[in-house]
Amino acid sequence: MTPAPLITPNELQKRLGEGRLRIVDATVHLSFDADGAHVRSGRDTYLQGHLPGAVFLDQITELSDPNGEAPFAAASSENFAAAVGAAGIGNDSTVVVYDTVNGIWATRLWWQFGLEGFDDVVVLDGGYNAWVAAGLPTETGESTHPAATFTAHRRPERIASTDEVVTATAESSVLLVNALDRESFAGGHIPSSVNVPFGELVDEAGTLKPLDELRGLFADAGALDPTVRPVTYCGGGIAATAAAFALKALGRDDVAVYDGSMNAWTADPDRPLSSADSRS
Repeated sequence: MTPAPLITPNELQKRLGEGRLRIVDATVHLSFDADGAHVRSGRDTYLQGHLPGAVFLDQITELSDPNGEAPFAAASSENFAAAVGAAGIGNDSTVVVYDTVNGIWATRLWWQFGLEGFDDVVVLDGGYNAWVAAGLPTETGESTHPAATFTAHRRPERIASTDEVVTATAESSVLLVNALDRESFAGGHIPSSVNVPFGELVDEAGTLKPLDELRGLFADAGALDPTVRPVTYCGGGIAATAAAFALKALGRDDVAVYDGSMNAWTADPDRPLSSADSRS
């Protein structure tokens, strides 16, 4: 089975100082009010405290395509390569990603690296909070590394468009996995979807649950069936990557993320929504 793409704080602490190691703070702050969802860069909190030597990559501006199908659409391969190369991440780097919130921004960046053909990347289990809870050192201010050359090789099979998802709703060979909370799922989702909430993939400390527990969640949803290909989605393509990450930890290498997710799906009022789980 594929090992979980995770590293613990203590494991990472032992590797600090390795020449090819690059640690990335991927934090974005997401909030909701009567006017909807709002995102704010995590740069300010990064400057206030981050892992030793960690750089910051802004997923709002540097790693998203403002002309994409929906907000937070993945940046082009060219723009992604330029941004991570400028941060000192090269083809021979070993990358550790983390965030200071609930982990989904770290898995989003993990997914984007994989989308661009780069696999030497792991997520810090429990993120910044786990690092601090372990009593490990932090730094303030900006950390930098010399620019490096990063070569992107897009894997189109790792990302799904709205047109592909429309087709998938009528195909038994594709399983749409909604990663939003159960209440949101019940309020409306893409037809033929099942629900595996991202919040149920981690424990109270924000660390990934044991693989046996994850296996039960995804098996109950049918997402471990080798005859189907999982396509994960959520509201904006962020939490969906947490589900893709957990499936990768369980050995599935064929998962795609619907990058536009519900933002793109509901942009056309004629597209159907369901309030029932037709796969269960």
